[in-house]
Amino acid sequence: MSRLSGASSLAGAVHTDAYRLLRQEIVRVRLEAGMSQAKLAEILGKPASYVAKYELGERRLDPVELCVILKVTGADFELFFLKLYEGSPIRL
Repeated sequence: MSRLSGASSLAGAVHTDAYRLLRQEIVRVRLEAGMSQAKLAEILGKPASYVAKYELGERRLDPVELCVILKVTGADFELFFLKLYEGSPIRL
């Protein structure tokens, strides 16, 4: 397998059901915090497109970025990850 084909399968990971659930939960915590995408991006010190891109699955979040977003939105960290854990498949 070439590096390029491996990279393309990894890029497809943002479109799995498990990652879709992650994106839905990120949107949910933002909306529960009463924040628009633009307001959250402003608080994070990022351009307005930053939030839209990860919410749409055009960009992946790393764990540190996710933790900052959860902190800024005041999300319940344990509940957030419990929902992801319960919705995760048993196979990748």
